[in-house]
Amino acid sequence: MNSILSTPIKFLDGIGEKNAEYLLKYLNISTYKDLLHYFPYKLIDRSKFYTISELNTGLAEIQLIGKITEFKEVKGQKGSSRLVAIFEDKTGILELVWFKNYSWIQSKVKTNEEIVVFGRIQSFGNKFSVSHPEIEKLESFKLKTKTLEPVYSIPETFKSKRISSKTIQKWINTILTKINFEIDDFFSEEFKNNYGLIGRYDSFLKIHFPQNLIQLNEAENRLKFEEFFFFDLSLKQRKIYNKKKNISYPFTNIGHYVNDFYTKHLPFKLTNAQIKVIKEIRNDLRSEYQMNRLLQGDVGSGKTIVALISMLIALDNNYQCCLMAPTEILANQHFTGISKLVNPLNINIKLLTGSTNKKERNYIFENLENGEIKILIGTHALIEDTVKFKNLGLSIIDEQHRFGVQQRAKLIKKNKKLPHNLVMTATPIPRSLMKTVYGDLDLSIIDELPTGRLPIKTFHKKNSHRLEVISFIKSQILIGRQIYVVYPLIEESSTLDLMDLMDGYESLSRDFPLPEYKISILHGKMKPADKAYEMERFIKGDTQIMVATTVIEVGVNVPNASVMVIESSERFGLSQLHQLRGRVGRDSNQSFCILMTKDKLSDEANTRIKTMVRTNDGFEIANVDLQLRGPGNVLGTEQSGVLPFKLASITKDQSIFNLAQKAVDFILTEDINLDLEKNKKLKYYLQKTISKQTYWSTIG
Repeated sequence: MNSILSTPIKFLDGIGEKNAEYLLKYLNISTYKDLLHYFPYKLIDRSKFYTISELNTGLAEIQLIGKITEFKEVKGQKGSSRLVAIFEDKTGILELVWFKNYSWIQSKVKTNEEIVVFGRIQSFGNKFSVSHPEIEKLESFKLKTKTLEPVYSIPETFKSKRISSKTIQKWINTILTKINFEIDDFFSEEFKNNYGLIGRYDSFLKIHFPQNLIQLNEAENRLKFEEFFFFDLSLKQRKIYNKKKNISYPFTNIGHYVNDFYTKHLPFKLTNAQIKVIKEIRNDLRSEYQMNRLLQGDVGSGKTIVALISMLIALDNNYQCCLMAPTEILANQHFTGISKLVNPLNINIKLLTGSTNKKERNYIFENLENGEIKILIGTHALIEDTVKFKNLGLSIIDEQHRFGVQQRAKLIKKNKKLPHNLVMTATPIPRSLMKTVYGDLDLSIIDELPTGRLPIKTFHKKNSHRLEVISFIKSQILIGRQIYVVYPLIEESSTLDLMDLMDGYESLSRDFPLPEYKISILHGKMKPADKAYEMERFIKGDTQIMVATTVIEVGVNVPNASVMVIESSERFGLSQLHQLRGRVGRDSNQSFCILMTKDKLSDEANTRIKTMVRTNDGFEIANVDLQLRGPGNVLGTEQSGVLPFKLASITKDQSIFNLAQKAVDFILTEDINLDLEKNKKLKYYLQKTISKQTYWSTIG
């Protein structure tokens, strides 16, 4: 296959070593292909002309035909100067202004010569001007077939190096002229016809230099399809490959741990969704190949009991288990809850966190390695080199998105063979996004709340209604319920208009005075022992109000807490608001979430608040969040390159994504190894060209 696109960029006419260094350093461009994939961020219609009389303040960039009648240099304060040109057409006059580097203008542009002027319009009073316009002789402009002109994002440092959007445009045009249809297309003519795609060379030509919007649309469709196609193809091939390669332990036995727990000690009836998910996990665990499954369930849906039954299956087959959580609060809660559930089964279960004392640590290290400890629950402490298992058969990671790839990898490398791997999340992820990012994992969803749970009622209250909220809190405390009040900051900020936690605590102490009321406080800067003490007071009911930051966002479970008040809620993202709301509504009593905001909200904040009030559905909330913030922010993975799309958007291009997935499924059904002659170019491109991606199922 021809490799002209892999040519180093320094060999392109007009670039050279120095410019190549700048392109690599600031834009990560090193080859012809990289530059062709540096797409314009907008296109300007250069076919449209205005007259001076048509100009108004609602316009941005304008294009005019006329002539300069006069140049004059105007001296400013502190020795500065500017060049002003009087430009006129048949309908009026305006000023063209240059503030620096203008010595060449008068030699290039003659007075009373017809020119085309293009630039951003500015107005001062009733006068219009254009600063540092692009100028071209009318006769040379007419020779070009300019319609839609590309504009490229240029780093500020490029200006001093004389590299502009025009420079990028010129270089890309040089590449396209040089290669002139010589690019190999990995899609066959039959394939392109089936999916309505233009050729690869055409797609580059029309994305950079379209003659009209139809051509631009054709190019975008091809290039977006291409990005989705190869991402999905690599993901699905990797999934197929791993299912055959990653050998683990077959859990063939269901013994007394599972049977005794299920028949004698299960504290409630499982939902149909939980039963379905347990069957999916059970089928995976029977196999000699490693399970890689993502378990998604909304807050309060009962993922922990599913995780526990999965661990009991491992124990019935004489293997150890571990569960890693992102915070000590959540790890402690998992340990307390699971210990209580398995207590009748006499299982040796231990907790390991950063706060575990030396004596307990030594006990854990010794008895984990000799197999006495069957279940280990903890935080990042589980991935320390000193933690060694005798036979780890199942690793479970809760709220997996809070751990880095290397951290997850260290956990499942604790054994000779790969342990089965279950990752859990309560963070709602839109199904479309999940199929893209977690496409190499098998997916289980608990989409049903336990019976008897009432939907949480959510209200929006502005600061002017605070007395009403205080009265409501008192009424809930009077009937024996407990309250969360969450603040976004620990200490006062001079830049954000937010009520901070300490001020809030003092204010609540006045509204809810001792001895009638008792208040706990919890935030991330407290020592672990102090956090545990305050949390224990609230769990026992010794305090009625918990004032906290988002440290309680994940995992805190106090069924008697029925009211969640979120201060300055306009400052929180939808995912955080939904997670915080999930701290209440954890028993059969009615629970409430009150979103406190300032009186005036931005449009986006208003959308978030209205969404929370309207629905408790995590998937609906996630879809709104995706529309507002984009996939990188929703997943918290922008920095790790989980979505390597330059042009395609999982939010806006769902129809193209679905079509690309269908094409991948069709090809893999027919030719799983891409060995057929018609698929050899696809295989080559996949192996040699696609950049490395993060695969959730191969973190080990």
